[in-house]
Amino acid sequence: MKPIVQISLDLTNIDEALETAAMALRAGVDWLEAGTPLILAEGLHGVRKLREAFPGVPIVADLKTMDGGYLECEMMGKAGATHVVVMERAHEETIRCVVKAGKDFGVQVMGDNLASPDMVEGAKRLEEWGCDYVIHHIGYDERRGIAAKGHRMPSPLDQLREVVAAVSVPVQAVGGLSLEQAILCPSYGAPLVVLGAPLTIDADAFKTADGNLEASLRLICEKIHAYGDVPAGKERAIKI
Repeated sequence: MKPIVQISLDLTNIDEALETAAMALRAGVDWLEAGTPLILAEGLHGVRKLREAFPGVPIVADLKTMDGGYLECEMMGKAGATHVVVMERAHEETIRCVVKAGKDFGVQVMGDNLASPDMVEGAKRLEEWGCDYVIHHIGYDERRGIAAKGHRMPSPLDQLREVVAAVSVPVQAVGGLSLEQAILCPSYGAPLVVLGAPLTIDADAFKTADGNLEASLRLICEKIHAYGDVPAGKERAIKI
């Protein structure tokens, strides 16, 4: 599949999120993500506003679902989300419920292996239980906590090749990547490239980063899209 660039709107204000989303789409971003801070601040209202403003664009709702999987997926699907995120650490039945709701409401499911005891095995379980995509994720608190103790900060690139090799669905790497590392993700076999905190969003204030962000995003999108086809798993139609 061809690389896809996704921007994570890790913001707490819907007006700023809409402005950032419009700028990102002008720059060549393919998917929008209602990041967890935005969902906490604006909920279904925020997703509806994104859908109203951008009717033809895939929208990922980063719910990080741990329970109540069917209802959460249903609600976000009806609000306009095309993708939802469920955690591998949730009960197997929760993940299966999200997958069932995804089929019922035309939503694709992204399984997140954050905090899995074995990241590779966690990714394999997510595919086995029906997820359309795997998010290989090193958490914000985990990264900062380890770095504060003077240790090397972990990166999703550390095991990305292993995760990609273990599943047949497309993989996305998330967690503290530099711009240069994000651009390299397709070369690891991960076609879904997410840009967010701290790349395009201030990671501490959760506000849009200063500077000529649109020009920077355009350059990043051009580099990623120029990679060409990435051998990955199942390519499925996205229902908008």
